[in-house]
Amino acid sequence: MNLTETYLENCAGIIEKIKRQQTQIKLAAEWFSQTILQGRMVHVFGSGHSRIMAEEMWPRYGSFPGFNPIVELSLTYHNNVVGANGQRQAMFLENVTGLADRILRNFGLDERDTALVISSSGCNIVPIEMAELFQRKKIKVVALVTKDHMEKSTSKRADKKKLGDFADLILDSGAPVGDSMITIPGLATPVSPGSTVGGVMIVNSIKAEVASLLTEAGSPPKVLTAGVLVGNEKATELFESAYDEHAHRLAELYKNAGK
Repeated sequence: MNLTETYLENCAGIIEKIKRQQTQIKLAAEWFSQTILQGRMVHVFGSGHSRIMAEEMWPRYGSFPGFNPIVELSLTYHNNVVGANGQRQAMFLENVTGLADRILRNFGLDERDTALVISSSGCNIVPIEMAELFQRKKIKVVALVTKDHMEKSTSKRADKKKLGDFADLILDSGAPVGDSMITIPGLATPVSPGSTVGGVMIVNSIKAEVASLLTEAGSPPKVLTAGVLVGNEKATELFESAYDEHAHRLAELYKNAGK
């Protein structure tokens, strides 16, 4: 088997792990749909490359309002790699105690809200504190982690608690310990991570389940849709109405910030 086939076979294994989590995925979707139906938002947070899942949830084609992607550039902007705004700083900041509180201070949180917190290792301080603060506000937390990796990793917190310790529900990306899935002869360290593959499949599965529940409840979501599918006029209409809805939902969060 060549390396591409090996990687794809490993991805197939991830799919099987996700299939075994369908009950948990549907439960997360039930929680999220109730939040959206009540006019509130699902807060989605991930530092580092976990930002990918936050942006995959909303906004992009095939997605809809109701999700609040909390994307802090100081924790996720990797393009420069080194120098100003480099990766060293981002990795340092995601382990600064108190930063999560500063971020959430911008929003008026409510018990009707729910949250999805993504961290492959589940061991960095900011995402852990995010989940902890959400739970203090009686907000249900879904954690998306790589279970095998989290179990083998050491938390950066002084009390050694991990993201899973502050989650009402845990979903597993299905990737292996260390994330990378390909071992190459002569190369001491593995390459080609799998957590993003699993994470993206999970968030889009949740998205589909939420869309179904909203539609069944008589509130079909305004889905960002390509003009090639519905025509340019309808695509523009959906774009504008979806973004307006997002703004109106977010306005409620800003209006009650600090309360």
